[in-house]
Amino acid sequence: MSPLASYRRLFALSGLGFVVVAFLGRLPLAMSQLGTLLLVAGSTGSYGAGGVSAGALAVANAVGAPVAGSLADRFGQRRVVLAQSLGSAAALVALVTLALHGVDWPLQAVGAAVAGLLMPQVGPLARVRWRPMMRGMADHRRLVDLAFSYEGSADEASFVLGPALVGLVATVLAPAPALLTAAVLLAVFGTLFAVHPSALLTRRSGRGATTGAGRLFTGAFVALCFAQLSVGMIFGSVQTGTSVLATSAGVPGLTGLLHALLGVGSVVAGLCMAMVPDRIAYETRWRAFALGQALLALPLLLVQGLGSLSATLLVLGFSIAPYMITVFTLGERITPPGRTGAAMTALAATTGTGYALGSSIAGRLADWGGHTPAFAVTVTAGIFATLLAGSAAGRVQSARLRRAPAAPAPREPELALTPR
Repeated sequence: MSPLASYRRLFALSGLGFVVVAFLGRLPLAMSQLGTLLLVAGSTGSYGAGGVSAGALAVANAVGAPVAGSLADRFGQRRVVLAQSLGSAAALVALVTLALHGVDWPLQAVGAAVAGLLMPQVGPLARVRWRPMMRGMADHRRLVDLAFSYEGSADEASFVLGPALVGLVATVLAPAPALLTAAVLLAVFGTLFAVHPSALLTRRSGRGATTGAGRLFTGAFVALCFAQLSVGMIFGSVQTGTSVLATSAGVPGLTGLLHALLGVGSVVAGLCMAMVPDRIAYETRWRAFALGQALLALPLLLVQGLGSLSATLLVLGFSIAPYMITVFTLGERITPPGRTGAAMTALAATTGTGYALGSSIAGRLADWGGHTPAFAVTVTAGIFATLLAGSAAGRVQSARLRRAPAAPAPREPELALTPR
């Protein structure tokens, strides 16, 4: 079956409404960091204050996401995501209000942190719904893997479209309407995602989710978290190095567009993951895509102009989504029943933490030596990912094989997801 036919079948099973709502529901997270940076920097006249506020949002989200994922495993996604969506949307509106009234920036940073703490991780939580959604299908495993390929590409697409949307609204109007747009999208599509019938498929009993058999942070899973930390560092250092090079070239406004090239290649490669033969084990893919990241990042050390940078970022992107799809799939396969929400959000949170770490280190090195030392962080992260995959893949494979013969979870009641 061709990739197009495979995805057509997948979307027919889930319903197009689920796909659309889940994609639009994840845009606010992709929009809020840049929107906060522009809003606070504009209201205070300080990019330092804007950067701290945007960082507070990102760090708070990294802290809150696994907690929310655990609560969703215990009580179901519907109540948790609904409360998160409405609460975070209200916090974004409050942040805009503080900025427009010229409140001191530390209070704006607190408002940004509250918004980040409550912001739902729609992408990881959507992944949780696919497994029960496909239960009972003859090719259940293949469909879930296909769904994870789509979700990885959707995440990448959201982080291309989200900042672009913020930049467009901020340019035409102002930063405040851009962040208010994120709040409206969150209130509307976060709520629709929360109340979608597929949310009922994730209901779990709280007792089962906390037993010793349900332990999440095993050595294998921690290795996967570090794998996501490394790709987050790639994102953060690439954005920093790109910003430095674009600024030195006199076109700082092109930073977002150039960084988006990384996502374009990533989206294309992610969708093509459906073509990878099943006989190639995910641990083998992990090693290969990690090595690909390291090798494709090396030319960044040689770029001196925007043309060569554009080509390098586009090609590097082809290794990103396949790597992340593989890591998330392995995470899902080794996760005990009832802990999938916590697992997916934990992996997403470590990605955000890596982004903050990579951008911070790259920024300090850029102050010292320009864009090349910043891109050295990208290369180092790729090498670290390769060494990690080589050393930890065996442990992850053992954990996956131990999970494979486990008795399947009880069949959920049949639910009509969406009108066909």
